[in-house]
Parts: sequence; C-alpha cells; structure tokens
Amino acid sequence: MEPGNDTQLSEFFLLGFSENQPQIQHLIFGLFLSMYLVTVTGNLLIIMAIIVDSHLHTPMYIFLSNLSFVDICFTSTTVPQMLVNIHTQSKVITYASCITQMYFLLLFSGLDIFLLTVMAYDRYVAICHPLHYMIIMNTKHCGLLILACWIIGVLNSLLHSFLALRLSFCTNLEIPHFFCELNQVVHQACSDTFLNDMVIYITAMLLAVGPLSGILYSYSKIVSSIRAISSAQGKYKAFSTCASHLSVVSLFYCTLLGVYLSSAVTQNSHATATASLMYTVVTPMLNPFIYSLRNKDIKTALKILLRSVTRSRSMNSSS
Repeated sequence: MEPGNDTQLSEFFLLGFSENQPQIQHLIFGLFLSMYLVTVTGNLLIIMAIIVDSHLHTPMYIFLSNLSFVDICFTSTTVPQMLVNIHTQSKVITYASCITQMYFLLLFSGLDIFLLTVMAYDRYVAICHPLHYMIIMNTKHCGLLILACWIIGVLNSLLHSFLALRLSFCTNLEIPHFFCELNQVVHQACSDTFLNDMVIYITAMLLAVGPLSGILYSYSKIVSSIRAISSAQGKYKAFSTCASHLSVVSLFYCTLLGVYLSSAVTQNSHATATASLMYTVVTPMLNPFIYSLRNKDIKTALKILLRSVTRSRSMNSSS
C-alpha cells in the first residue's frame, strides 16, 4: 500500500468539546469568538503601545512585543478553524489543512517557550549584572536572540511535519480534540510510528525541559541578587521588574504541564482537550492583562496610545 495514496485521500474529524452536546454549540461559538477577539485586541494594544512609546524601545519590551505577536498567531492557528467548524456544523479538516495547522502550532508554541526563556535571561542580566546590561543586551544581541528563537522553532516544526508526512492514514479518522495536535495525529496512523514517538520525546526533553531549566536558573540567581539588596524599596523595585514575566511563565508552564499530566492520568479525551484550551487560548488572552496590570510602563504607554487615538478621532470629526 502506497503511503502517498492513503494520505492524499484522508480526512480528519475534529470532535472538539461538544460531541454529545449539540445544544450548546451557539454558546461555545460565542465564547470562543469573544476570547479570540479579546486576545487579538489585547496583544495588538501591547504591540502598538510599545511601538508608539519610545521609552519602551528596550530589550525587555522588544521581546514582549514579539511574544504578543506570537500569541496572536498561536491563537489564530486554532480558534478560527474551530469557529468555522461550529458555524458550518462540520467537523471535517482536510489532511493538508491538518498538517499545516500542526506545523504552525508547533512553531508558535515553541516560539512562546523560547521567548519566555530569552525574557528570563534578559531579566537575569538586568538584575544580576546591571552595569553591563546595555553592553550585553545591545540591539545586535537582541536581534540574534530573536532570530535564534525563530530558526529553532522553524526547524523543530519542519522536523515533526516531515516525519508526519511519511506516515500513511488508511481511513477517515477522528481526533478527540479541537485542533490537530501532533501526538493525536501521529497515533492515528496505520504505519509504524516508532521514529515519530522517539523524536517527539527527544525534542520535548530538549526544547521544553531545557528552556524551563534556564528559566529556573535565571530566577534562582535573580532571587539571590534581590535578597542581597539591603533596602526594602530596592527589593520591591527589583522584583517588580520581573513580576509580570514570572506570572506569565507560571501560567504558561502550569497549564502546559496540566495538559500532559491530565493525558497521562486519565483516558478522558475531552478532559485533555479542555486542558489544552488553557495554554492555546486562555493563556494568550490573559498575557496582555498581566503585563498591563502589573507593569507601570505598559499602563502609561497604553494611556498615551488611547489619548492619541481619541485626539485623532476628535480632530477628524471636527474637520
């Protein structure tokens, strides 16, 4: 049997959350549409505020604007397809669309992890080596760090996607998820998946545990440096510079860990899909609120942005 012939004919069915509850489809559609609009609007405001305010053209906020852009793309990879499926009452996704969605999910989830790691390194340099901060975190270095994040993310996504393309799928297959998650797709294949499983485990160790170790190391050094500060005001100021990032890291990794723990503990596919909702939809939606509520610079920049928008509207209406 030729793998190419099988995969070309395959379609997948995304079962989503309400396979047995069609009466709440409209509620789910409205909920996810609202969450998607809030996510896109909130992250766009963060990006625009950083662009408009020249005081925020620093490494910390350059990384933050990239994280906001990635969060928009991350959510846009899953939610629009799910909204279309709910609206059309169709759960079908073509093989090509499924592989494409899987590729971009891997790319943007990886970029989230890498950017959070780079941001932890930035805070480590700022607090532990403040006198050398502008030398270490210069524009060229920041650009190289962002470029490295994208290169590693693209290579990781291409590796898994090419390995998935070699698999054969014999029939129309059901995925108990609201998107084409790598592990779910691989284990629907008719052919041997040993190589795919090995690569998934190895890359998960390298690209998840490695960055997390870097984040934990950075914050262990940050905590040690903060404890060495004599004044309470100095301690508070030092900690407040990384409080937002620490909150986002905790939210992202706790929800991501919850997904894999839930899938390991229970065989309930709908519970796993609900857990996946947290890091794919909820976390990108909450990130702008965390940064805007816990960061004075962002709040100030957002006020300036809103005032400028209001002023331009009043000038246009008067003319």
